[in-house]
Amino acid sequence: MEQGTWERVLRWRDPALLLLTSLALLAGGLAHWWGAAGLAAASWAAGSLLMALVLGVEIVRRLLRGETGVDLLALLAIAAALAFEQWLVAAVVALMLASGRTLEFLTNRRAEHELRALIDRAPREAWLDEGGDLRRLPVEQVRVGQVLLVRLGEVVPVDGRLLSPTASLDESALTGESLPVTRRRDSLLASGVVNIGEPFQLQATQTAAQSTYAGVVRLAEAARRSRAPFVRLADRYALFFIPLSLALAALAWWLSGDPLRALAVLVVATPCPLILAVPIAIMGGISRAARRGILIKDGATLEALAGVQQLFLDKTGTLTSGQARLQSVEVRGEGDPQRVLGWAASLAQASVHPISQAIVRAAQRQQLPLQAPQAVEESAGAGLCGLVGGHRVRLGTLSFAQTEQPDSHWAASILRRMDYAACGGSFVQVDGALVGALLFADSVRRETPRVVRRLRAAGIRRIVMLTGDRLETAEMIALAAGIDELRAGLAPADKVRAVQDGRRAGPTLMVGDGINDAPALAAADVGVAMGAAGATASAEAAGVVLLVDRLDRLVEALEIARQTRAIARRSVLAGMGLSLLAMLVAAFGYLPALAGAVVQELIDVAVILYALRALGPRRPAAQWLSGEQVDRLQDEHAQLARLLDRLQQLAGEFARLPPAAARQALVALVDDLQVLLVEHEHDDERQLYPWLSARLAGEDPLSALSRGHREIFRAIHLLARMRDDLLADPAAVPADEVQILLIRLDTLVRLHFEQEEELFQYLDRR
Repeated sequence: MEQGTWERVLRWRDPALLLLTSLALLAGGLAHWWGAAGLAAASWAAGSLLMALVLGVEIVRRLLRGETGVDLLALLAIAAALAFEQWLVAAVVALMLASGRTLEFLTNRRAEHELRALIDRAPREAWLDEGGDLRRLPVEQVRVGQVLLVRLGEVVPVDGRLLSPTASLDESALTGESLPVTRRRDSLLASGVVNIGEPFQLQATQTAAQSTYAGVVRLAEAARRSRAPFVRLADRYALFFIPLSLALAALAWWLSGDPLRALAVLVVATPCPLILAVPIAIMGGISRAARRGILIKDGATLEALAGVQQLFLDKTGTLTSGQARLQSVEVRGEGDPQRVLGWAASLAQASVHPISQAIVRAAQRQQLPLQAPQAVEESAGAGLCGLVGGHRVRLGTLSFAQTEQPDSHWAASILRRMDYAACGGSFVQVDGALVGALLFADSVRRETPRVVRRLRAAGIRRIVMLTGDRLETAEMIALAAGIDELRAGLAPADKVRAVQDGRRAGPTLMVGDGINDAPALAAADVGVAMGAAGATASAEAAGVVLLVDRLDRLVEALEIARQTRAIARRSVLAGMGLSLLAMLVAAFGYLPALAGAVVQELIDVAVILYALRALGPRRPAAQWLSGEQVDRLQDEHAQLARLLDRLQQLAGEFARLPPAAARQALVALVDDLQVLLVEHEHDDERQLYPWLSARLAGEDPLSALSRGHREIFRAIHLLARMRDDLLADPAAVPADEVQILLIRLDTLVRLHFEQEEELFQYLDRR
């Protein structure tokens, strides 16, 4: 028989045992009713011997591996019943064991459903588009650069770039988000998402083996086939539970002189709660996490995650959005900004780092011609170097890019600007001369401060940010996020040492998303990789992968792990406690062997049902805010972003502008603030806030945000009065007084928007 066929047969072994032991018990019962006592005994003995044979083979295999287990008591109970010719008792015990094992089988099938679904839906074939001619080929044969056609209902087979104008996608398999999304031309699509709209063309950027979904499948397979350490913990309980049971059985026999007392003790000592309940809880926790887009590799990882006390976080892509946006191109001397960007983007094509990808996207938006880089070398956490059009180009940190000349006044001024603006930057050197710098904006994730607060409430006693950025730049991010401790200017090896040092003080959790984070993820007790890029080194090194690119899923992962561990431990203690109680009752002769088998089955069912709580509740049908509502509210804020940018710009330059230009800009700004911003906030106050207040705890949960509205209204009203006074008399109001109010209003509105968006994200139950 082939290996795969034999594995499938073994997989259904427990239901088959239940069927056979049930038939044996039923046949024996019918024979006993007809008066055929010998046939009844033979039937009952056959069913129990079958179960004993299976248990015996399993126990021998475990002993050969140096393991022991509480299922030894089950074998002893059946053997004792057969030895004392208690055929019916042996058959009932065999049936109870088979039913418990089948319950575990069915429960594991349910618990593995989400993980198996990820594996089963992996694409097998792709349609190659060769100038209008379609050819089907195995997905393993797809090469980078080939154009594929993805039809309605098909799974995107490999990571690629969208060539069609738009694509409607169901990304729930990777992100857990139920609503469809629309991607536009040149968007990068991850394999594993489903096309729910018109067919579209995709240019492969990765092979199937390197694509996102392939990595997810590998992690899912590891999780599905893993054996939880709590099973071994349950086995360790056998070190005292088996001797205790045997001693109690022997004592009952010796004191009463009745060997059936010993049999009754062994029957109720059959430890199904330890054998079944713990792995059910572990698999339930892994399944529950998978439903929320949190892929936990195995039970060992889940147990370790439940015990972490320290958290180490990478900055870029973890605490920040990771979606770096090119803010400006600074050139040294009389250089050409577009030429500097073209050199940097050409070299950056060779890297998958988020900053490199942002540089390439910025150059593509400006339609700059890019050249293929050659002889590229990447220093993780520092930068890239290579040949572009015959020029030697270096791109990265100042210390990496500036190799042949001392620090200059120009470079120092750029660093100072980066510090003030809390932005990142990459310097560009060409043929040994520093020619420019690229400045990037990467804001703190909206959910980051709330996540940090929730992690502290969950018992994380130390939160450390690790970054390769300069200390001055990283400090602003740490302050905004509420981080306890900051370590900046670190190379990947420095991050590993920081995590290793932290492990001496307690179990550690490391969260990162980049390739340079992989060593630190592997060094921690638990590594968590952000995002669904399962083919990257960071995801392979991590024990947990957050398929949804949201940091708040980290809190969910921690809560699920701790709840699962608590349920598993309570299952063990409850099962052992109830079994010991039943053993004492049986030892005193108040629980015969046959009744004890029934009682033990009731204990098994109760404990296993309790362990099923680890599966957790399904997502509630009713949500506080639907995904559409959250998206609409955030879109409204996005539409006001240009107005806020005008407010910020005028706040910074009002006093320096010529008086006439300043008045003209103020008049236009105040008109738009009154029409757009004030009406938006009035709508929130009249409609949104009352609706939310009815669903949040407290007498007036949105009072602070409502107070923010009033302050905004008051500031805009005062600004309108100043506008009117300036129009009547240009010298009526000092320019610096207007500028102070503009700065105050800008700060107030931006803070208010950030608070609202944090609340919206909290109420988003997608």
